[in-house]
Amino acid sequence: MGRRAVAVSAVLFFVQCLWILWLSRAEPDPAVAAMEEAEREALYLAVQGFVGNQWDGRSLFPDPCGWTPIQGVSCDVYGGRWYIAAIDVGPVLDNSLKCSTEAELSPHLFELKHLRSLSLFRCFTDQSVAGGASLYQDWQKLSGSLETLEFRSNAGLRGGIPPGLGLLSNLQSLVLVENSLTGQLPPELGNLVRLRRLSLAGNQLSGQIPAYNDWNELLILDLSRNSLSGPLPPSILSMSALLKLDLSSNQLNGQLPVAKQGSLTLLDLRNNNFSGLAGLAGMAALQYLLLSDNPLRANLAELGLENLRNLIALDLSSTGLRGEIPETIAKLRRLRFVALNDNDLSGRVPKSLEDLPELNALYLSGNHLRGELEFSEEFYARMRRRFACRNNAELCYRARAGSRQVAPPAGVRRCWN
Repeated sequence: MGRRAVAVSAVLFFVQCLWILWLSRAEPDPAVAAMEEAEREALYLAVQGFVGNQWDGRSLFPDPCGWTPIQGVSCDVYGGRWYIAAIDVGPVLDNSLKCSTEAELSPHLFELKHLRSLSLFRCFTDQSVAGGASLYQDWQKLSGSLETLEFRSNAGLRGGIPPGLGLLSNLQSLVLVENSLTGQLPPELGNLVRLRRLSLAGNQLSGQIPAYNDWNELLILDLSRNSLSGPLPPSILSMSALLKLDLSSNQLNGQLPVAKQGSLTLLDLRNNNFSGLAGLAGMAALQYLLLSDNPLRANLAELGLENLRNLIALDLSSTGLRGEIPETIAKLRRLRFVALNDNDLSGRVPKSLEDLPELNALYLSGNHLRGELEFSEEFYARMRRRFACRNNAELCYRARAGSRQVAPPAGVRRCWN
């Protein structure tokens, strides 16, 4: 019986090996593993448009969604077949696809009907009049699939933002950062109702910001470092989901409208021409309030800062602020950074600021503050150079007898009386 059992086991093992060998030689089921030849050819030609005609994808990557994947190209299965889902081009990794000096957006790119994500980094670098690239393409062909579109650091990407981008109804992230785009913001971008992130920073965009009213899912809006002008539409500060708003380094003006939502955590309006604040009370979740270099000319005590209990960073430098520093600022227990320098503030410096447990930077230089600084030596030792109170002619500090103070506040005279 023992020999018979061994013989049976040997036969079963042999049959099993034959079955595995047959499976390995069998052709894959076309309904499961195949890729449409038109899709494969469109991919090769689209990549050639970026990297140059010398790139031989047919020989190097005969199975781009299988055993010969292309770095930066991702695939997914739709209806039992492989399709291109994402293309990421740019010098990120050693084996990343890198654009040639004659890179272009090939028409074949728009034949990839299931493309969900397209990202191009440092791809279009030719800044000559004859060179460069444009965003004016047949985006409508990707309207049913594209969710992410990113063009970063493409100095040769010129012209305007085409209204046709507003046809990308599934788009959730539109990032066009540090290119050479010009012209105005098209109102058609307001049709992107699923948008969660919009970043157009570092271009040469001009004109006014349209009143976009339907961005109910938008979380991040960054239009910084452009030449946008005019007032800020109230609809921008009424977006219920918005977390971060960065409009710094533009030419926006007028009064900052009243915020009607409480989700905003970052408001960065530095380096603009805003001339007033309608109120900050509606921004209870705000953590970063950055308004420096605007002619606000407001009374600091009337801004309602005491309502911003989650505030971490407050930058109101060079805004023409007047009045005294209110004691209520000491109620903002999460404050770490306070910059009130280069204003017209007067009165005494509240000693209660010392009691802010997380404060590690306090800048009060260039005002009309007066009287004696009453901070403890421990405060000066903790802050060191992160406390500045220069150019306040009537302000002084008193050295304690026998003290070994780490360093007196730089630029502040001693009190002698």
